[in-house]
Amino acid sequence: MRPVDNSKFYVRLPLLLAITLAGGVFIGATMFGGRTSSSVTKGVTKFREILNYVDKDYVDTVNTEDLVDYSIEKMLEKLDPHTTYIPSKDLEMARTQLESDFDGIGIEFNIFKDTVYVIAPFNGGPAETAGLRAGDKIVSVNGQPMVGTDLENSSVFTKLRGPRGTKVRVGVIRKAAKDPLEFTITRNRIPQYSIDAAYMVDNTTGYIKVNRFASNTYDEFKKSLSQLKRQGMQQLVLDLRGNPGGYMDRATNMADEFLSGDKLIVYTDGKEARYDQKIKAFQPGIFEKGALVVLIDEGSASASEIVAGALQDNDRALIVGRRSFGKGLVQAPIPLDDGSELRLTISRYYTPSGRSIQKPYTHDGKEDYGKDVMKRYEHGEFFNADSIKFDPKLKYYTSKRRLVYGGGGIMPDYFVPLDTTHRTKYLDELISDNVIREYAFNYWAEHRKELEKLSFNDFRTKFTVSEGMMQELVALGSRAGIKTDAQELGRSKDYIRNQVKALLAKSIFQSSKQGYNNEFYQISYERDPVYQRALQLFAKASDLEAGRLATVNGK
Repeated sequence: MRPVDNSKFYVRLPLLLAITLAGGVFIGATMFGGRTSSSVTKGVTKFREILNYVDKDYVDTVNTEDLVDYSIEKMLEKLDPHTTYIPSKDLEMARTQLESDFDGIGIEFNIFKDTVYVIAPFNGGPAETAGLRAGDKIVSVNGQPMVGTDLENSSVFTKLRGPRGTKVRVGVIRKAAKDPLEFTITRNRIPQYSIDAAYMVDNTTGYIKVNRFASNTYDEFKKSLSQLKRQGMQQLVLDLRGNPGGYMDRATNMADEFLSGDKLIVYTDGKEARYDQKIKAFQPGIFEKGALVVLIDEGSASASEIVAGALQDNDRALIVGRRSFGKGLVQAPIPLDDGSELRLTISRYYTPSGRSIQKPYTHDGKEDYGKDVMKRYEHGEFFNADSIKFDPKLKYYTSKRRLVYGGGGIMPDYFVPLDTTHRTKYLDELISDNVIREYAFNYWAEHRKELEKLSFNDFRTKFTVSEGMMQELVALGSRAGIKTDAQELGRSKDYIRNQVKALLAKSIFQSSKQGYNNEFYQISYERDPVYQRALQLFAKASDLEAGRLATVNGK
């Protein structure tokens, strides 16, 4: 299972940094260790001496292991914002986002008001097979309560995950049921996919959405790209929005599929020469010719920025959206003897033009660094490109002499502001209480036979979310304690209709059995201004690829 935010930026904004910092650019740990300097030896001796005194003579009983972990965390705060220490108890959850599969029950969940809500069971997974539904509240596991203010993602993972073949009893409260329900679920292998969607927009235009750079990402991507080519794709939208990064080699391999010859993709520079490398295109790519548009936003970080930066600097793709996160540091995961892990920054990476896209930070300002995305929002950057100020000293040029800037993420060639026209407090509450998802699931369950007779094309063109359906959804919200505001409902109504229809499409057609949610995105993106703008820019992308576009004015 995986924790889930509530999909739209203004709902997830407080969580965005945590998601981004959990990602990153990783390379495999190599030969660490060697000589220990005299200053390190002296420091270790001092620390051991103090810890011994505390353990033996301090007035109260203390947990020295907790003290050591705390000391390490505070020490690392004096370094960069991305060097981190992960205690052994948290390591499994931290690694989850980079794994291709795991053993569990297969749910997306969210913790809200001290309760675990099932956002959606994975299609065909153990939880769905056992009978769990979207909107269920998980209140107990194996007879033990699972509610309260101390509830965290880690505790949910610990209780629900386990070796495949083992059983777990899950107690739930369902609004439609008078009494609590209990399900016995047999854990199984749960695949995790990196490609959210891969489909043909029209006869010549493909679309691929990549959510992370995990162990299986490149293989999934190559398969998706090949399938679209066979369907006649001549131009492509590559969506990296909200992608927090992952393994560097998966990112460079992806970029290589678009770059011909031996063009530079990225290079790194560290304290020691062993951390320095230049990575170039080296193999024939599946899509080296054809118009390419890449979508990014403030949630696109590290490995995503490597791909976007390589394609922008080589003038291979038009970049559309909003300025990316700005993470240009490379971490190596170093396993420690007690099962914990140090993720140590060992180098900086640079795009082909020489840009470091790492945004500024201080060595003791992790808190301010963590608030950067929120500050961008408050400053107006998400709504007006003129609000973005780059250091005029950090000017660089692409292969065809287009001006780009370093020191603060990848700036898109065409800026598209964040759409908040539908944003209201009433909508926030509907999303937070899972009302829209629950209504869509209930409607699908009640009308499943008739809905599954429709082809996707008929559903997309003929099915409408009626006024009667909207009234039912509003009533469901009222039963959840959400006060109806007619004015705010009017402002958000078109968005709500769109989301209900998209969620119904996901349930009906279930292309996610292959890891895809194509139908959901095809309908949801009818209201996505970044996606719609991208589809209008292929002529510009073709001009860029052919060298006919010397400059780009994306305002």
